[in-house]
Amino acid sequence: MAHTSDVLLTVTLLVYLAAFLGYLVEFAFGTRGAVARVAARPERELVSVGAEAAASTAWDLPDTAPAAPASPVVDPRAEKAGSRSGVAGIVGAGLTVVGLGLHIAVLVTRGLAAGHVPWSNMYEFVVALTAVFTIGWLVLLAVRPAMRPLGIFITAALVVLLGFAGLVLTAEAGPLTPPLQSSWLKIHVSAAAIASGLLLLGFVPAALYLVRSAYEAGRFRPGLVTDLADRLPSADRLERLTFRLHTFAFPIWTLAIICGAIWAESAWGRYWGWDPKETWSFISWVAYAAYLHARATPSVKRTVATWFSVAAGITMVINLYVINFVAVGMHSYAGVE
Repeated sequence: MAHTSDVLLTVTLLVYLAAFLGYLVEFAFGTRGAVARVAARPERELVSVGAEAAASTAWDLPDTAPAAPASPVVDPRAEKAGSRSGVAGIVGAGLTVVGLGLHIAVLVTRGLAAGHVPWSNMYEFVVALTAVFTIGWLVLLAVRPAMRPLGIFITAALVVLLGFAGLVLTAEAGPLTPPLQSSWLKIHVSAAAIASGLLLLGFVPAALYLVRSAYEAGRFRPGLVTDLADRLPSADRLERLTFRLHTFAFPIWTLAIICGAIWAESAWGRYWGWDPKETWSFISWVAYAAYLHARATPSVKRTVATWFSVAAGITMVINLYVINFVAVGMHSYAGVE
């Protein structure tokens, strides 16, 4: 079963990579895609006509153009190619569903091989939280199909996280060590995996919101960045999505910390000892609380609040990866050297 789980992880990675390519084709060559839009533009001279013109369009209209904005010019061949690339995006979403099924099979076979829930070490925890990450993305995609352009960023993150787990974090499946032989493993670590997966998912629209809002404010010169930002959902949609994901995940992260403290009292005779893992979990909690507080404060700009969420996401990555490698404490169960 352990070998089967390892093979399934490789297959899962390949399916997610194929899904990434599907999303990428749609992003690049769809009729609304960045590359297709650039290819469809007639030859125009790029001019600098002041902030007002720059905010409305980066390309100067001909002298004979009417005052009202002209309809975008789309080459029929580009539109036909865009229709095909739209199918590629749908295929990418379908492959993500297939990848999730294989992803869950990785966890099930790992659990059967080890004889316990498959999140007892760092490798299993990352595989579990990325499964939550994928589930959250597919639920979002079902509710908000217009968010499909985010698929390339979601699947890219999945490939990186799972690839790193398979190459660096892999550990042999085996019985639980004595400190982990507790029913709290199912509660505390499950809550931590769910919260971590959703909070990392929220990091994606948060970072993209900062790019899109800068684009809408006209802070980028015309070029590849503006073309890519133009393909993203509106800054307002990305910001609201960021807030909703964090609002949903933050209480679960709080529950995970509380359950961990109760487990610590049962196992070590104290609720809190400022162990490195405990400390960074608390730092992440404070950072996310600061974001939610800033977001709920009318006087704080949405861009400033979102920077708080990005900073909180960085603390989460540090807590997930760096602490397990560089710090030694009571939570040294990563299973890696």
